[in-house]
Amino acid sequence: MTQTSPPEPSALRAATLFVALGVVGAMLIGRVAYLQTYGREQTIRKAERQQHMSMTLQARRGCIFDRNGMLMAGTIETRTLFLDCKFMQDAYQEDGKSLVQMDDDLRKLADILDKDAFELSQLVSDKFESRYIKLAEHLDDSACSEIEKLDLPGVGFIPDHVRYYPMGSLGAHVLGGMGKDGGLEGLELKYEKTLAGKNGYVRELKDARRRPISVAAEDYLPPEHGQHVVLTLDANIQMIAEQELATTCESYRAQRGEAIILDPQTGEILALANWPTFNPQNLEDSLPTVRRNSALVMPYEPGSTLKPFIVGPALAAGTTRWGEVFPIHGPRWTTYYNRKVTDVHGYDQLALWDVLVKSSNIGMSMLAERMGNTALHGALRSFGFGKPSGIELPGEDPGRLSPLKIWTKYSTESIAQGYEMMVTPLQLARAFSVYANGGRLVNPHLLKGSLNVDGSVDALPNSKQSSMLPQVIDAGAAAQVRRILCDVPVRGTATKARSNTWNIFGKTGTAHVSAGKAGYEEKYTSSFLAGAPYENPRVVIAFIIHEPDKAHCLANGLSYYGGAVAAPGASRVLERTLAYLQVPASPDLPLPPPDVAAVLYNFNAKQYERKVATASVRE
Repeated sequence: MTQTSPPEPSALRAATLFVALGVVGAMLIGRVAYLQTYGREQTIRKAERQQHMSMTLQARRGCIFDRNGMLMAGTIETRTLFLDCKFMQDAYQEDGKSLVQMDDDLRKLADILDKDAFELSQLVSDKFESRYIKLAEHLDDSACSEIEKLDLPGVGFIPDHVRYYPMGSLGAHVLGGMGKDGGLEGLELKYEKTLAGKNGYVRELKDARRRPISVAAEDYLPPEHGQHVVLTLDANIQMIAEQELATTCESYRAQRGEAIILDPQTGEILALANWPTFNPQNLEDSLPTVRRNSALVMPYEPGSTLKPFIVGPALAAGTTRWGEVFPIHGPRWTTYYNRKVTDVHGYDQLALWDVLVKSSNIGMSMLAERMGNTALHGALRSFGFGKPSGIELPGEDPGRLSPLKIWTKYSTESIAQGYEMMVTPLQLARAFSVYANGGRLVNPHLLKGSLNVDGSVDALPNSKQSSMLPQVIDAGAAAQVRRILCDVPVRGTATKARSNTWNIFGKTGTAHVSAGKAGYEEKYTSSFLAGAPYENPRVVIAFIIHEPDKAHCLANGLSYYGGAVAAPGASRVLERTLAYLQVPASPDLPLPPPDVAAVLYNFNAKQYERKVATASVRE
């Protein structure tokens, strides 16, 4: 028998085998490298997710208090209910419970949440792989207690905070409002970082059923709660201002209105009101135009309320004196360049005292021509017009005071009558404080500071409080103007603002509303600047009513002038505020000096006799 030898191995087959072995070896090496590097990191991260749960610890937003400690904006802690669908279904299966039992338990949960039981059960079935589904927000303690009694697996709570405004719409334009990501308006926006604080976190080690076991020290960072803020606002005075402003605007069917009350000695804002208003609890129910803080962001031409800020510097510079007589010669006067200036009433002559009291455009134009544009511009600039006050609210408008180089000869008479420039109510209130505090320009501010745990208040870094206040005019000139303005409610354009208890000083204004290049409309801004009491001014007010309905006024026998529209409402605010502050009643107003009284228009000393309405106030 012939023995055959085995076939010799093929070189190709050997090469193929070696290549295959090499590829397999390379794959094994690659897999090992992957598992030791990136794959290891993925495995660790997956294990971390399965064994740990991280949770944000929300910082509590700081509260906002008025000057007396009354809460104007606070934070309520509620809870959000969530569901871990995968864990719930796994738990029922491990415990040997049927899906029918799970559906029954979900029905009980739906009854507490006032949800449809079938929809909730369907949600769990459809999202069976989901680890987090938000079921309800802002649950109160009662609802949470009922849910906890059900002891449902996979159901949990997360602490949540809700901003709460206990006074409703009171101070809405100051406070602003909140959105999901923080403050949207007012102080809530301006002081977002101060109020919001910083969130913390906790990272818990869980067991197989997702129950917390432990927390390492490095896995816990407590939240830094927001600071509590104390305002200069007085909630009671704010309420008075808003009530009287709303009553006036509604009575005269005005488009809008503003009222600002200042402490003229410190610049503290006691009230800042806009009409119409809104409830910061429900921002979505109001229009952006309603939420706009017009007292700061909507400048307008002030009309005759600007006149005291020309007379004061003229007296201080010796350009005129309060007893100087101006030849008015009727209701019309022609300038040297043939421009017509008119008064509502015609007078033959008026002392400077009465130029303010009777609000004579002719007398003011004569005085402005004598001062010249350079002095006029400097005087208005010194009162803070044309630049923002720096109040702690967003969006303040600087108004408009055009550069002197673009003023013309027409500017002299226009400025003297309160046109060709624009101001905000806040700027007017600030400027008027100069005549109440001896000639100093205060810094209007809303914040006293942040509240400490011991009840003390620390000024915030960007607070506007300052003891260094510029002297706009000397104290003597300021006192002269304040005394003249006391006659406005006694025998001038604001007799409806006279008080039987306190001596009020003020200035009315009635300005046409600009229509742009088309000139001026038959619409008006009616306003009144005032302060009280004359002897020791405690408060000043800017009370502005925009576009009272002229047709409605005429049809009902009402006037649309500032002395009839704005002055009575402002006077009521002052009287109610002074009564609340328990300010003693004023003594009788002193008569003008004899040399001035001799040249005043139809002067009657009996006009200065007053009756004190409430004896207890004097006491």
